[in-house]
Amino acid sequence: MAVHEPCPRPRRTALTAAVLAAAVLLTGCSTGGSADTGAHFVTEKGTSIGRAGAAERRGAPDVSGRTLGESPAKLSDYRGKVVVLNIWGSWCGPCRTEAGSLERLWQANRDKDVQFLGINTRDQDIVNAQQFEQERGVTFPSIFDPAGTQLLKFPPGTLDAQFLPTTLVVDRQGRLAARAFGGQSYDALESMLQPVLAER
Repeated sequence: MAVHEPCPRPRRTALTAAVLAAAVLLTGCSTGGSADTGAHFVTEKGTSIGRAGAAERRGAPDVSGRTLGESPAKLSDYRGKVVVLNIWGSWCGPCRTEAGSLERLWQANRDKDVQFLGINTRDQDIVNAQQFEQERGVTFPSIFDPAGTQLLKFPPGTLDAQFLPTTLVVDRQGRLAARAFGGQSYDALESMLQPVLAER
């Protein structure tokens, strides 16, 4: 069962608060249904998983930055692969619960045309995010984005700033194919990935 509760908000700096306020404004985020309309995701009944048909998909932004391991990364480096993009924070309870399922799914599929990439947001201290990965055995890279500037790149309606984690599946053409708000089980995450992976 998905955990669909907004995470408690960490203490923010004035800059972070301003960036997040702009994110909400730019993406049309709310707890209502406006997000689905903007991003062309159709939410499956009884779940927090939305899918976009091939003709309705929008291009994913080329998020980029330094990873928690201090290496450069950008989404376009993985064009031609299906990318599972997970937005998380070390302070977020559902993110902690979901991390093991994400890592298991990564290990089960990493020899296929798949890449997992995280975006760590609203962690002001990189050490907290690094410890999160170490304690939970997470091995796929995550971009360190404390002020949420990479999140501002997403098309209107794609993200809801009230909900973390958020997981997106990007198809081989770099388009947004599926989205889930809140912590997801292994089976739910797999159900997002496999149909996109099966596309040719």
